[in-house]
Amino acid sequence: MHPRLRELQRTLEQVDAAHVEQWGRYLGDALAAGRRLFACGNGGSAAEAQHLTAELTGRFQNERRPLSAIALHADTSSVTAIGNDYGYREVFARQLRAHARRGDVLLCLSTSGASENVLAAAMAARELGVVSWALTGPDPSALLAACDDAVRVPSRDSATVQEVHLTLIHLLCQTIDATCGAAAPRQRLRTEEATA
Repeated sequence: MHPRLRELQRTLEQVDAAHVEQWGRYLGDALAAGRRLFACGNGGSAAEAQHLTAELTGRFQNERRPLSAIALHADTSSVTAIGNDYGYREVFARQLRAHARRGDVLLCLSTSGASENVLAAAMAARELGVVSWALTGPDPSALLAACDDAVRVPSRDSATVQEVHLTLIHLLCQTIDATCGAAAPRQRLRTEEATA
């Protein structure tokens, strides 16, 4: 087996997947009750944050109603305006203050746990009464201290950490789907009655 695949397999065997399933059950209930999920990260972690929100507003595996999920980096006009006027550290936190309400959930993705803008978002979440979770790498960090809960991926290789993060995101989505339940079958249009 290729060393990269061996490292990925080793890491997957050690990661706390059951903890992510707990998050999925909590989030499934919260989203079904009208709460919102916000996600943030930089670079590859931003891509994974947006991947997560797309699975929830669209569909992962089961048909269900769309769920409110917002990737905080995806509004380029807001990101560049806030970055220009307030500094890049505030690009996620200021959007969170604009959109989030008590009881919403913020998922922070950072392989290092040291990204200042992600940390600022977690600190804003605490002020707002927003539940905050972190997916990070193996090391203790300020992000871990700022969030309500975290799952750490035990690998020193940042690419492996991101690969495992994506796997955990899919597990999270699968658990959310199971918690929310499959959507009711779509109603057929009664075109034959309309034309009768």
